[in-house]
Amino acid sequence: MPLYYRIRLIPNRRKILFLLILVTFITSPVFSQAKKAIASSLNRPKLVVGIVVDQMRWDYLYRYYDRYGNGGFKRLLSEGFSCENTFINYLPSATAVGHTTIFTGAVPAISGITGNNWIDQLSGKQVYCTDDSTVKTVGSNSHNGEMSPRNLLVSTITDELRLATNLSSRVIGVSLKDRASILPAGHMPTGSYWFDDASGKFITSTYYMTQLPDWVNKFNDQNKPEKLIEKGWNTLYPIKTYTASSADDVPWEGKFKGETSTSFPHNVQDIYKDNHGVIRRTPFGNTLTLDLATAAIDAYKLGNGPSTDFLTINCASTDYVGHMFGINAIEIEDVYLRLDKDLATFFALLDRKVGSKNYTVFLTADHGAAHAVDFISQFNIPSHPWNAVQIAANLNQVLQAKFELPNLVISALDYKVNFNLVLIEKMKLDLAIIKAIATDYIRRQPGVLFAVDMEKISEASIPEPIKTKLINSYSFKRGGSIAIIPESGWFQGPKVGTSHGTWSPNDTHIPLLFMGKGIKHGSTNRTINMTDIAATLAALLNIQMPNGCVGNVITEITSNNSTAQ
Repeated sequence: MPLYYRIRLIPNRRKILFLLILVTFITSPVFSQAKKAIASSLNRPKLVVGIVVDQMRWDYLYRYYDRYGNGGFKRLLSEGFSCENTFINYLPSATAVGHTTIFTGAVPAISGITGNNWIDQLSGKQVYCTDDSTVKTVGSNSHNGEMSPRNLLVSTITDELRLATNLSSRVIGVSLKDRASILPAGHMPTGSYWFDDASGKFITSTYYMTQLPDWVNKFNDQNKPEKLIEKGWNTLYPIKTYTASSADDVPWEGKFKGETSTSFPHNVQDIYKDNHGVIRRTPFGNTLTLDLATAAIDAYKLGNGPSTDFLTINCASTDYVGHMFGINAIEIEDVYLRLDKDLATFFALLDRKVGSKNYTVFLTADHGAAHAVDFISQFNIPSHPWNAVQIAANLNQVLQAKFELPNLVISALDYKVNFNLVLIEKMKLDLAIIKAIATDYIRRQPGVLFAVDMEKISEASIPEPIKTKLINSYSFKRGGSIAIIPESGWFQGPKVGTSHGTWSPNDTHIPLLFMGKGIKHGSTNRTINMTDIAATLAALLNIQMPNGCVGNVITEITSNNSTAQ
């Protein structure tokens, strides 16, 4: 018999006594502990900060470890949890795709963000990941604000947080790059801001608001970029102490405009007068970004509201400097030593503003990078630049000789062959035959390891994990029909500096560290996928995963048994 009916049958005096005993039990320590356990499961951090260091290889954590201070990267390692074998599980390893995957847990085949740029297969037109012709720039007269997340087909962890808290959570995205601010912040943030080279200011678009908030205007009015760069760029410490890097003046490094060598000091202050975008290729771009993040914390009182707030930060200068100088340059070492100091300052600010036990921070990267071709070649390790434009041109010649039609190939962007499907359908050509001829031609070319028709990839003799990375990346509407896997050491880019985009651990092995509220200290060498980050954040926040998420929760970071493995 149900308890309610049993109570009704008890005489009044005994009923009163029974109810008193029941109340005593409910208020007992055992029951109170149960209530606290339930409450603690919803004890979310007041603020989550997601930091994506652009082009940061995992080994940078340890390459410069002895030179880092105690408050930046070392603090993350000593207080937080490090996933030492975290990998990108798709292709290409590029900025837009990386930021999307981190914050959605979805692979490109699901998220729709298949590259920084892609060819729309149904129209043949090239699309930039965040282009949006329906919106206007806010904060500048340039076109650099005509951007939005509308090309993103799935929700983000930041979207899910806003939905879970009935929009009471504040979500802010900041970066020098539009795509690295827009895609992490999701479809419905409080604000998203990025740097405009034309004006030297941070801007946004009418997708978010019709005018910049006062705090952004005040920040822009301080002319911080000009002040940060006014003394040029010299090494933070005596140059002879940069022993983790190659020589200062080498042929595989790029040069700033007007320079005759790659050596320090770099007189970037002179270049800035005519080209504000030069700050991107200096460590001061990271400082500027973290300064804006700090201003956002103050303006929105992030971490001090009724619900959990979320701040996404992309430190992009590491990528620009890497592309220009390569991964072995003194410039890269200097950028990371300065970023380490900036992170220490930023974490100390979070301690003061939010409280060290009230926020959770994670730090990862969108991709890594390869050694410069001429640098690695001197050690007899195979390496060569990959010329996608030439591949597409040669392939067009082969197909024209067979079908008597020019331009059947649009591009070989991101190691994918994009065919002119509009023309092929108009001329009633057999696409399967065209792909077979193209695949056979490509696989015979120097530097090609595999070439595969993506509709036949299940039959292809391609080893794991490369095969899965390709499958995770294929989108009929936004991806090329044939995927190309170059030999290790071959990559699309110039002979000076470096690039990324391949399946190699150079490009796909990334750092992943969590620190703060809800995080145990420790590490794991278990293989983690980039898609696991959003799933883990959802578990930490007790909210639903993003609607395209295919990742798994990294259970070690909150387990009582989280110790170094």
